[in-house]
Amino acid sequence: MTTLDPSALSTHGITPAGVVWRNLSPESLYEHTLNEGTGRMAHGGSLLVTTGKHTGRAPKDKFIVREPSSEDRIDWGPVNQEISQEKADLIAGDLRGHLSAAKALYVVDARVGADLEHSTNVRVVTESPWHALFARTMFIVLTPEEQEAFTPDAVILHAPSFQADPATHGTNNPNFVVLNPGTSEVFIGGTQYAGEIKKSAFSLMNDRLPEEGVLPMHCSANVGDDGSVAVFFGLSGTGKTTLSTDSTRPLIGDDEHGWGSNGVFNIEGGCYAKIINLSPEAEPEIYATTRMFGTVIENAIADDDTRILDLDDDSLTENTRAAYPLESVPNSVESKQAGHPSVVVMLTADAFGVLPPIAKLSPEQAMEMFLAGYTARVAGTEVGVTEPQATFSTCFGAPFLPQRPRVYADMLGERIKDHDVSVWLVNTGWTGGPYGEGHRMPIKTTRALVRAAVSGKLNDAPTRTDENFGFEVPTEVPDADNSLLDPRATWKDPSHYDEKAQKLASDIKDAAAKARQR
Repeated sequence: MTTLDPSALSTHGITPAGVVWRNLSPESLYEHTLNEGTGRMAHGGSLLVTTGKHTGRAPKDKFIVREPSSEDRIDWGPVNQEISQEKADLIAGDLRGHLSAAKALYVVDARVGADLEHSTNVRVVTESPWHALFARTMFIVLTPEEQEAFTPDAVILHAPSFQADPATHGTNNPNFVVLNPGTSEVFIGGTQYAGEIKKSAFSLMNDRLPEEGVLPMHCSANVGDDGSVAVFFGLSGTGKTTLSTDSTRPLIGDDEHGWGSNGVFNIEGGCYAKIINLSPEAEPEIYATTRMFGTVIENAIADDDTRILDLDDDSLTENTRAAYPLESVPNSVESKQAGHPSVVVMLTADAFGVLPPIAKLSPEQAMEMFLAGYTARVAGTEVGVTEPQATFSTCFGAPFLPQRPRVYADMLGERIKDHDVSVWLVNTGWTGGPYGEGHRMPIKTTRALVRAAVSGKLNDAPTRTDENFGFEVPTEVPDADNSLLDPRATWKDPSHYDEKAQKLASDIKDAAAKARQR
């Protein structure tokens, strides 16, 4: 079906003045985008778009409606900012009026959650054809029969050209994301950055799934030939997508998963990879998707004539992104599901250069690291950042977790215990000193470490106990540069290393304790 009776949107408060396109093919959405001039074809067939002022998420402009059915379970605060029902209704009403006046609307009916026992039917209504393609790519595409019988469980109303009036609507800025847990509605305006669409659906699932006894996780996941499943937690820039996209292990998904009674399942239908400085040698599977039809590329630079991408050009943003169907990865798992994990990998980019490149965590250490969610910002990435700064995002996904951190941590702890899961900490950051003195951990070494861990080869490897962190650190790893396994030995001044390591160990404990108390 390509058009939708406009009256079908009346249940969402929209009375369209123009045509309503429903579930268009990627080919048609390309044509609509090219015709309106909001995108260009890049070399190889990907669709190249720019997002203007907003080239990433705006966490300070995300709100949750304070309403009776959910207010007791929401972790209110600077991450989950509240907005009154009255103000939310004003935003929703004006946004619906804006969409009603559009010359054309694009409806995408899809599913989030590959496990049908824990899935949600999502309807996206947008004024932008390339954002419709993004939603079609990132969510799970329905069969014709499922489309015919579709009834939405959740609705995302999306209008990049609509801007809020902070004085009237109670927002901080003209751009906004408003989630209403009671009605399962999301309202997005004032930003063209498409990641807000996917992350709002993830936030919705992060509130729903714990109520169904399912742990939602900001993680990637893959599976070995023997059926062994590994999940990779990590914040942006730590290598979550890169390390899970491995030619030797089929990919279940790169960012958002649930862990239920049947095992792990992908919440999404696509991948959303950061592609700045992407290397065809180190990341061949992801690199190939940037030259495929159906991939949406945000804010990369291309030659005006040849349209060949320059993935090293960060003149628009360092957060260049590619959205592509999971099936674009040659060895992906078609069902987007697998069994219970046997290995959990927690990724961190330690810019202080003090964490070992790999360490085995006890269950208690795993809970502490999960609650802390540590990584680091480096100098030059943000105004005012002149040296490495520790940053903590509880459960490796605080911006997307409506409920209290201990809800998710306790669920993970139970699963680690019940399924005898091995937990590894992997540092993809610096070695030989902090940022500015040392150097980034070689991707070849990190891949070797991760492959050894997820394959079980490290289970009986000789280890030493790290004096500062208490982790068990392997002293020998096949196919890796073993000289990097002891970070203290890579520093010119071991006493300076100890000082920095002890400070970070203390900060991680404090962050975890604060998260547990919320």
